Amino acid sequence: MGTSANLHSVSSSLSTPPPAGGPTRVLEVIGNAIVGGMENCVLRLIEQLPREQFSVTALCPCESRFTERLRALDIDVLTAAMPEDPSWGSILTTSAFVRAASIDVLHAHMPNAHLLAALVGKMCGKPVVATVHGRHATPMDLELHRLVGSHLSVVCRHSYLHALGVGVDAAQLSCIPNGVDTQAFRPRDGRHDADGDLRRHFALADGDPLIGFVGRLSPEKGPEVFLRAALLLRTTLPRARFALVGDGPLRPSVQQAIERHGLGDAVLLAGVRDDMPAVWHQLDAVVNTSQSEGMPLALMEAMACGLPVVASQVGGVPDLVESGSTGWLTGPRDAEGVAYHLAQLFQTPGLAARMGARARERVVARFGLADSVQRTAALLAQLGSGARGPGLRHALAAKVAP
Repeated sequence: MGTSANLHSVSSSLSTPPPAGGPTRVLEVIGNAIVGGMENCVLRLIEQLPREQFSVTALCPCESRFTERLRALDIDVLTAAMPEDPSWGSILTTSAFVRAASIDVLHAHMPNAHLLAALVGKMCGKPVVATVHGRHATPMDLELHRLVGSHLSVVCRHSYLHALGVGVDAAQLSCIPNGVDTQAFRPRDGRHDADGDLRRHFALADGDPLIGFVGRLSPEKGPEVFLRAALLLRTTLPRARFALVGDGPLRPSVQQAIERHGLGDAVLLAGVRDDMPAVWHQLDAVVNTSQSEGMPLALMEAMACGLPVVASQVGGVPDLVESGSTGWLTGPRDAEGVAYHLAQLFQTPGLAARMGARARERVVARFGLADSVQRTAALLAQLGSGARGPGLRHALAAKVAP
C-alpha cells in the first residue's frame, strides 16, 4: 500500500536514486486536502495513469480524508506546509526529495502548490506544469509562468483565451478539459429508487421532482441563489423539493435562511456524500449557481447520469451546457431565471427526459475521462523527457467547442 510521511522524515532516507529509464516519475503537488472538485479530478487522474508508464508520489499540505483516498490508490503520500509564502524548510526538503527520488516532472494544483513546485523545479532543474482548475489563471500563476517558465494547463476555452490574452507563451500552454467516467456515472435503470434516502426524506412519489445543488457551500458557489429559486417555485412547482449536497462555511447562514423563509419542508441540507452515483439517480435536475467556475466536475457527472441542468453562464460551463438542448444557461445570481427554467422543465411533459438524454450524449461524445487522462499523460511524459509542451495547434484542437 502507499505510505504517508512528513517530508522531513523521508527525504533523507532516499539515498539511492532509481535506475535510469523506466516510468516517468511525477510529483503531484496538491494545494488543498479537502474532498472537492479539484481533489476528485486529481484522484481520478492518478487512478487512471498507466502504472507501467508513470510512477506517482503525492505531496499534500496535511493529512485528511483526501490523503486516505490517495493512499488507497497504492501511492506514496507525503505532507509539507504550503502557505502562500512557503518556508525555506518546505522548499529545501521538497527539493531534497525531488533530487533523491529522481522526480522527472512536478505537477501542481492550486496557486500555493504552483509556487512551491515552481521554486523547487527551478532549484532542481525540473519541469513544472500547473493545472489551473478555475476560470482563469491567477496573478500568481501568471507571474510564476513568466519567472520560471512553468507550463500552464487550463481546463476550458475561456481560461485558454484569457491566458493567451494576458501574454502566456502559447508553446507553454495547454487546454485539457476535465473528463468524467461515463460508465461509473450513467443514467439510472427505469424508475427512481424508492429507497433512496433523499427521496424518502421528503416521501416523494415518482412524479415529484427533486432538484439538486451539488457543491461547496461557499460564496463563489451561490447557494443562496438556489434557495431564492426554491422560494420562487413554491407556487409554480408546489410538489418540487430541493437538496443541497455539500458543506462549507456558508452552511450556518444557509440553514438560517431555510428557517427564515419557512422552507424546512421543501429544502434539505444533505451534507457531503461519498456515494454520488446514488445521489444523481435520485435527482431529476441539477442547478449550478456559481459565480466562478472552470470545468465543474459535478455538472459533468450529472449530465453523464442523464440529468438536465440549469447553470450560470460562467467560465467553462458554456463548453458543457448547450442551452435549450441539454438544459439552460442563466446569468450569475439570476434566481428568477433559474426558477423560470425549472418551471419550464417540469411543466412541459417529457422535456426533462429529452434534455437529460441529450446531456448524456454530449458528455459521452466530448468529455470522456479516458481522453482527458490520455492527453494529460502525454503532456507529463513530454515535459518529463525534456520536450516542450504541445503548443498552439494542439491546444486549439482541444474538444471544448460547444
